[in-house]
Amino acid sequence: MSPALVLEPSSITLGILAGGRAERLGGRDKAWIRRDGVAQVERWHRKFRLLTAATLVSANANHESYLQAGLSPVCDHVAAVGPLGGLEALAATCQTEWMVTLPVDVVHLPEDLLASLATARARDGAFARDCDGVQPLVALWRVEALRHAALAALQSGATAVHAMQASLRMSEVAFSGHRFGNLNTPADLLAAGCD
Repeated sequence: MSPALVLEPSSITLGILAGGRAERLGGRDKAWIRRDGVAQVERWHRKFRLLTAATLVSANANHESYLQAGLSPVCDHVAAVGPLGGLEALAATCQTEWMVTLPVDVVHLPEDLLASLATARARDGAFARDCDGVQPLVALWRVEALRHAALAALQSGATAVHAMQASLRMSEVAFSGHRFGNLNTPADLLAAGCD
């Protein structure tokens, strides 16, 4: 039996990280890669829309496409620092107490992802571990704590998300038997059945 969601949807925002350069895909915008006719960013928005109050997308290009899809794009405040810049921008914009984040190029997520993270969370949240190891970007964050930690990390020049995460009180949640996967290479696109 899946755990019940122990946080009200009104207290959670979905933050989708889509600000990368996708260099191994020739700069192709991963947010708009389609699987089964659905763009990645729309797939994750739909999956979480009844579980969250809002969706924010960390995106540094193609803002008009997000707006036309009814999504709220957010630009990094600090350029060229990787996912930490996206997390900081999302946290600065987020209006709820909690935020669940995920990379836009993730392929598979467990149905009980958010409920499991919410149930097991520590004071500052929880992050996932799949068959490939820790997935620091698939996480539930207490937004106030993320704001302070991300800003402090950026100010110190330490841009590794896992290092910033270690400064917070967060639980690790294992999703045994699951491999989230990602869309990094043309081979990944082929394996995932992308259009």
